Amino acid sequence: MTAGAPTADPGADADERRTLRPLAGLLGAVAVSQTGTKISTIALPWFVLTTTGSAVQTGLVALFEMAPYVLLKGLSGPVIDRIGPRRVSWTMDLVSAVPALLIPLLHAAGALSLPVLLALVAVIGAARGPGDLAKQVMVPEAAERCRVPLERATGLSGTTERLSATIGPGAAGLLVALIGSMSALFVIAGCFAAGSLIIAATLPRAMGRPHRDPDGAGDDDLGYWARLGQGFGVVRGDPLLLSIALMIAVTNLLDAAFMQVMLPVWVKGAGHGPEVMGLLGTANGITAVAGSLVAAAIAHRMPRRTVFFVGFLIAGAPRFLVLAAGAPLWAVVAVFAFGGLGGGFLNPIISAIIVERAPRSHLARVQGLVSSLAWSGIPFGGLLAGAAIGGIGLVPALVTGGILYAVTTSLTGLRPEWRGMDRARRAARAAATGQPPPDAPTDGPADHPRAASPR
Repeated sequence: MTAGAPTADPGADADERRTLRPLAGLLGAVAVSQTGTKISTIALPWFVLTTTGSAVQTGLVALFEMAPYVLLKGLSGPVIDRIGPRRVSWTMDLVSAVPALLIPLLHAAGALSLPVLLALVAVIGAARGPGDLAKQVMVPEAAERCRVPLERATGLSGTTERLSATIGPGAAGLLVALIGSMSALFVIAGCFAAGSLIIAATLPRAMGRPHRDPDGAGDDDLGYWARLGQGFGVVRGDPLLLSIALMIAVTNLLDAAFMQVMLPVWVKGAGHGPEVMGLLGTANGITAVAGSLVAAAIAHRMPRRTVFFVGFLIAGAPRFLVLAAGAPLWAVVAVFAFGGLGGGFLNPIISAIIVERAPRSHLARVQGLVSSLAWSGIPFGGLLAGAAIGGIGLVPALVTGGILYAVTTSLTGLRPEWRGMDRARRAARAAATGQPPPDAPTDGPADHPRAASPR
């Protein structure tokens, strides 16, 4: 077993490690909670846009949800490492269900003003950040218990998220069209509560506990800020992790601007309804699921760097440009579907790299900080898109976004540290087999252990 795997009651969990129960239970919780999140990303912006007609206020709601999400996801890592991701996951899922229930109840009572709505979506975001991070942190442990290769487990996790992204928009479009945006919030609250129950009821009791270094040394005596500083030290000292986070911060900002404001404004302006947003999200999600399944099966044999940047080239700029070109709906659907195929490979690669390059006992801190930095642009994407549309119009804003997306992903790949993507994997494989690596990585920190992918 690799460093950081659970050491309590190994005999009691031996049978469970030979089954897929830990990974299946974790993926089930990810599926239902992420589906709720995806439904909310359509239901809430559509409600604000149709009731106020303001692209700026639509972006403001997205800002108040995503800013706490990003902030708390980055800051909660030391807490998750200390008390364990299992406890954080089911607790935060349950907490996020409460404001999702309150929003439609207050709306029905005529008490849902814009400040109240902003406060409630901020609570949802603040709970979703640590809850989502806690589930991500448990994926490597689930892979070890099930004896599944790391990239296969992260690929299955990515497939589950993509499947939720497929079901969520389609369900959201249907729900909003049939019962309205506010009634859809009851479904969202149910999804969050179900995620909490699945984690509490299905995962082995020894899973998701705080990890310790293999020599028994821990950092229990360290305070919160010292723990957070350790995570910063790992990220700052690894050029590849830092470069990944910064590049994705830009692409995520552009994705948020597109999905939260540009796409709804285009749909509304073209005379379509929310079901078209659901259709586009479903088309993108179906092919992304296919891409993630392929990644789960063969990504550990493919050159990461090439797959990574080709995936971004396909998944990013074309969506912006097809809307700007005024293409017919069938062509827009085709571009979204093709983009999903490339996007399905991205998250499994990113997740595997983070796990390989972070000490397991610090995984929540490192993963939380990388994710938080990568998501730092998302809260401002909708607000920036609303301002851009108001200033220069929808079509110029779409063209500008597409160009920025293509330039960011293409130029970043020229940096030398990106060659470490595949070198780190070869080193991890060598560590797992006890053989010296063919070429030791020189672009990452060398003073902490790598979490090897079980083969």
